[in-house]
Amino acid sequence: MKRSALLALAAVSAGVLAACGGGPATSITVTTTDFKYTPNAWTVAAGKPIKLTLRNDAAQEHEFVIMKKGTKATIPFDDDDEPNVLWETEAAAATTKNEEFVVAEPGVYQIVCGLSNHLEQGMEGTLTVQ
Repeated sequence: MKRSALLALAAVSAGVLAACGGGPATSITVTTTDFKYTPNAWTVAAGKPIKLTLRNDAAQEHEFVIMKKGTKATIPFDDDDEPNVLWETEAAAATTKNEEFVVAEPGVYQIVCGLSNHLEQGMEGTLTVQ
């Protein structure tokens, strides 16, 4: 009797997780405004293609830069940071850009806008890869 109740609970839990998207995402949507990402934290699947929709609602260009695991961008973001960039894309003002990227190694990665003075204004986020 206990075993069948546990199996039923496990089945219900699995169904709830599937319905809620219980695992890491394979697509993310990011809206940029003046010096802000919304949302500013994401969890994605390691080693799988991630579809990024980068919607720029600002009057200026913005970037979505993934720094290599274990590195942080310096202020100001400049040529010294370029060797630590894992992947990047940009969206012109008032446009939406669709891209795809893969991060193979699980961990926590810093996301920044590498344009002049954008990181200084607080334009950063966190990408967790599971």
